[in-house]
Parts: sequence; structure tokens; C-alpha cells
Amino acid sequence: MLRDMYDRTAAIFAAALVLTVALAATVRAADEPTGNPMQAQIDHGKSTYAEKCSHCHGPNLMNSGAITPDLRVFPDDKTRFVTTVKNGKNNKMPPWGDILSDDQIGDLWAFISSRRKP
Repeated sequence: MLRDMYDRTAAIFAAALVLTVALAATVRAADEPTGNPMQAQIDHGKSTYAEKCSHCHGPNLMNSGAITPDLRVFPDDKTRFVTTVKNGKNNKMPPWGDILSDDQIGDLWAFISSRRKP
């Protein structure tokens, strides 16, 4: 009898584990619609850009009526980008280090890098 209870408990635990793994895979797949983690990062960056950056930098990474730079030609320098986003720039761009997570900033970099002009 004790052995039967143990076997049932083990079977329930195994089923719960399988369901947990399946759920995690489903969530991950929903987060990465193309199955490409880089594309998912770009998509997250695009969303963050639209919400947090486009009002100054423009919807297409440039704002001709402002002092903001054309982000399509931002140098291929992730360290510089991250530092600028976190700390701000020349008292014109505010610091975002306390607002955006490192992952969000990395996603922004992925998005902007994917739109860079050669």
C-alpha cells in the first residue's frame, strides 16, 4: 500500500514536471514567433523604442526637427550605446539607467543595429 502511494506520488510529480516544461516551451515559443531568439530581441527592442525613445528620436530612428542624432548611422559600438542610454548625453539626453533594465537596453541595441545604414 505504501509502495502504491509512492508510485502514484512519483507519477503525479513526473506529470507535473512534464507539464511545467511544456508550458515553459510554449511561453518561450510565443515570445519568439519566428523561433529566432535574435528576432525576438529585435522585436522587444522595437517595442521599447516606440514606447520610450521615438518621441525624441523619431519613429524611424531619426527626427529631422530635433537635435537628436540619426540612429540609423550610430557607430557599431555597443559599449558606447549602452553607456549613452544609461548615463544620458551632454545634459540633452536624459539617463535611462534607472528606468530601463540591461535586457531592455540590449534589446534596443539589437533593434537599432538591425536598422543601421551601411
